[in-house]
Amino acid sequence: MAEKLVVVGQGPAGLPLAMRAVEAGFRVVGLDEDGWRVKRLNAGEPCAEGVGAGVGAGALAAAHASGRYAASADAADASGFDVCVLTPSVRMRNGVPDLGPLGSAARRIAPFLRPGATVVLEGTAYPGTTEEFVRPLLEQGSGLRAGDDFHLGHSPHRAEPGNPRWRLGNTPKVVSGVDAASLRAVTDFYGRLVRETVPVSSPRVSELCALMESARAQVGAALANELSIFAAHLGVDVWEAVEAAATTPFGHAATAPCPGIEDPCLPLDVAYLPWGIRRGVGRGFRLVEAANDVNAHMPAHVVDRLCLALNRRCRSIRGSRILLLGLSPVEVAKTLCRLGARVRAADPRAEDCADDFVVPAGVEVVEPDAAELARADAVVVLGGQDCYDYDLVQRASRFVFDTRGRCRGPNVERL
Repeated sequence: MAEKLVVVGQGPAGLPLAMRAVEAGFRVVGLDEDGWRVKRLNAGEPCAEGVGAGVGAGALAAAHASGRYAASADAADASGFDVCVLTPSVRMRNGVPDLGPLGSAARRIAPFLRPGATVVLEGTAYPGTTEEFVRPLLEQGSGLRAGDDFHLGHSPHRAEPGNPRWRLGNTPKVVSGVDAASLRAVTDFYGRLVRETVPVSSPRVSELCALMESARAQVGAALANELSIFAAHLGVDVWEAVEAAATTPFGHAATAPCPGIEDPCLPLDVAYLPWGIRRGVGRGFRLVEAANDVNAHMPAHVVDRLCLALNRRCRSIRGSRILLLGLSPVEVAKTLCRLGARVRAADPRAEDCADDFVVPAGVEVVEPDAAELARADAVVVLGGQDCYDYDLVQRASRFVFDTRGRCRGPNVERL
């Protein structure tokens, strides 16, 4: 019988992993506390966040057709697992990591641990989370000891939404374990899913690697965002400069402006790094803290630019009909509502009625069809998802303010 894998969390990290594991021959249970998500997945309908991570209806249908995938909200369905991967989202609350979802996930699967099984924490966590937080919960809940009785490790989640070239299967995977046997087990598991594994000496190294990658994305975005502010004052199209800079074959990682840090490709948990440095060595991480500050002010900059653009068109923001394509960062929508704009929004997460996604008060959710686009005084491209028909957006809209560099034309102004 095929080995049993339990993936805790069926969001943008867990669902693609589950689909890839089915392809590799595992029997997979996608464990998720969100009953709505479970029902949707078992009906063969991927959630918007899964689609954004590259899992479409075709992949989900193929997984169901294999007879080796099912989503469940019942922890008892984890019984008898060979491998379990924990993928819950962990965010900062009041300046410290909220480990509640991770703790809940570890406690749910601990009673079903058995000798020889493997547990992996996949995602961004401050160094020490696997060994100091997850390990005790698993040992207390199972009566087993990590290393002696079961294997435990960490692996960073690596993904760039919308990137057609780099997917889970061909992206090198950093792996770690609490001892040599755990490292072998974690390496063997991911070796069946990806082309290349990159073993490191401990979960702390793997966790720091995840933080470094998140921090690099945050700092790169901050650089691009500040340049976009300066470029606007200089009358330069920053997107043209971004595209030109990306042609260098050395020393440059492509970065582009974005409307704020709530975008899925820039995890909020990058704040782990400054928090972890302060916790461990008693000093701040000035570079990342400065980047966080720049990115946190981008929603206000987006609203300011939109107000100026409407003023040039002899319109006030108050009373204007604004259509947002995407609701992240939500602060843009909230600010526009406070300023008296009539705000509509098209966002696949809102259409899915996801339990963890809240539409701001005063915002009406609509379909971005030609009629809705034409009625708007301004269409603001906030999300970079491929679910929007950008050709239609440009043709049907009177004015487009594009924060993602997706549109061009005489009726388009870009961030």
